Amino acid sequence: MFKRILVPIDLADTDLAKPAIETAVSLASASGGTVRLVNVMPMTPVMLAEYVPPDFDAQQRESSEEALAIVAAESGVDAGRISVTVRQGGIYHEVLEEAAAIGADLIVMTSHRPSMQSYFLGSNAGHVVRYAKCSVLVVRP
Repeated sequence: MFKRILVPIDLADTDLAKPAIETAVSLASASGGTVRLVNVMPMTPVMLAEYVPPDFDAQQRESSEEALAIVAAESGVDAGRISVTVRQGGIYHEVLEEAAAIGADLIVMTSHRPSMQSYFLGSNAGHVVRYAKCSVLVVRP
């Protein structure tokens, strides 16, 4: 059913992502599919650029890749059926770009409980649901 499943991960709160990972792994196992974990790093603000080391973004990317590799290893999926990537930019934009790049059939993500602020301003999960060209499953913790 779903052959390529994308799971956005917030490395600041990996516990929040566990239900999405478990769901994606279950769906991938049932259909012989693969899981792709993606973390989106924010852009370094220009006004902070002079205060951080020149290789700050590279260090952050490497750290994120290592953390994602640990999350992938803990998922219980064969190494050949799970992959990780780190992108940099706006969260929902980069998630949608990664979904298009891998030809994802499904995006599985968690979302915080909606608050009044997210009803008016929108959330990353809301943007992904609205603009994704594939199915999106939002898992509530």
